[in-house]
Amino acid sequence: MAPLLIDLPAHLATGRLVLRCPTEHDAAVVNAAVCESLADLKPWMPWAQTEPSLEQSRADCRKLQARFLLREDLALLIFERQADDSAGRLVGGSGLHRIQWDLRCFEIGYWCRTSMQGHGLIGEAVVALSEFAFGPLRAQRVEIRMDDSNERSQRVAERAGFCLDGVLRNDGLTPLGALRDTRVYSRVRGANGAACANV
Repeated sequence: MAPLLIDLPAHLATGRLVLRCPTEHDAAVVNAAVCESLADLKPWMPWAQTEPSLEQSRADCRKLQARFLLREDLALLIFERQADDSAGRLVGGSGLHRIQWDLRCFEIGYWCRTSMQGHGLIGEAVVALSEFAFGPLRAQRVEIRMDDSNERSQRVAERAGFCLDGVLRNDGLTPLGALRDTRVYSRVRGANGAACANV
């Protein structure tokens, strides 16, 4: 089936979270969360080097929604789940990126706003995305990549059952242009993540 014809749910829900595609109506809450968290995001995220304007956040949300609809990139916003199952406060963002539909390979990325860190919410979102990828999307491989010095991100991957494949030396650049090593974690269809030596 052509990726454009793949039906995707309007949202994913976990015990504490609702994950859904961004729209331009999310611009204000996304802008507030990014501006609040800039100091934490800046070392790792090329897109978080300066405070975005509200107009820039609106354009970013529109672009993410368009790419989602085209099935080029499946960015999702993470919200607290309210008692009535609606979306509450914005926690951060995640999604399935660097998609290879022919191989059914995906990469999970994530960020958390500063005031919501330390509660296991991103890990919960990663587990839900993994289950969605290996379930309805029939993934063969799901990766998580991060700067080798990003210990917080490493802990999220390990707690979500991802195995450390290795460290790619001098594989990329930091947002400031310095060489960095990239740590690669994965889960693959048919393998038991609990058997990883890193967890």
